[in-house]
Amino acid sequence: QVQLIESGGRLVQAGDSLRLSCAVSGLTFNNYAMGWFRQAPGKEREFVAAISWESANTHYADYVEDRFTISRDIAEATVFLQMASLKPEDTAVYYCAAAPVPLTIIHLVNKRWGQGTQVTVSS
Repeated sequence: QVQLIESGGRLVQAGDSLRLSCAVSGLTFNNYAMGWFRQAPGKEREFVAAISWESANTHYADYVEDRFTISRDIAEATVFLQMASLKPEDTAVYYCAAAPVPLTIIHLVNKRWGQGTQVTVSS
C-alpha cells in the first residue's frame, strides 16, 4: 500500500526558513517522480516542485524564484522541500505526491497524495 506522510509544517514568520518532509513507502521508486503541491484557502491546488527519484533531476514552478529546493534521500525513502525567505503568500497546506511519469508532467496526471501539512507564514 502506497503511503506518503508529510511533516514539518508549522507557523513561522516572514523571512524564515522551513523544511518539509515526505516519508514514502509502498512504491517501486524506479521511474517515479515525486512532487510538492500546495493549496491556499479558497484557491486551487498548485504545483510547487518535483524531483525524479532515480536521477534527482528537479523542476520548479516559476513563482518559487530559487527560494525552494526539493531533494530526496534514497536510504530514508524521504522527499524534502527546503523553503527559504518565506512570504505570507506561501501560506497553504503542502501536499506530497507521487506518479510514475517524467517529473515535468507530474502536475498533469493522476497522482498518489499525502494528507498534507499546514504551513502558515505570518507577516
